[in-house]
Amino acid sequence: MDFCLFCSIIDGSIPSAKVYEDEYVYAFRDINPQAPVHVLVVPKTHISNTNELNAENSVLVAKCFEAIPVIAAQEGLTNGYRVINNCGEDGGQTVKHLHFHILGGKKLSEQMV
Repeated sequence: MDFCLFCSIIDGSIPSAKVYEDEYVYAFRDINPQAPVHVLVVPKTHISNTNELNAENSVLVAKCFEAIPVIAAQEGLTNGYRVINNCGEDGGQTVKHLHFHILGGKKLSEQMV
């Protein structure tokens, strides 16, 4: 595998502002936030994107989605938030490691970002 920014963040070789970690999931603040709260939630196991999900690794998505409401509550997102996944170049994915954006902290537009 080529260099992966998020794998390097997970293993601690690149610093991040960690907000959550368990056995399967790592979450940290986005360095270019698009909302007052912008957290990235990533599986600790490398999966390049949504297209690589299968019966063997889809449990990691479940683990991410189990962590998301915990993180949202921890961040004070009591009135709602948005979860986004970008897949592939045309989908706007810039880091080739499956990840989910939690956006909140203000009323978000009904238009997609």
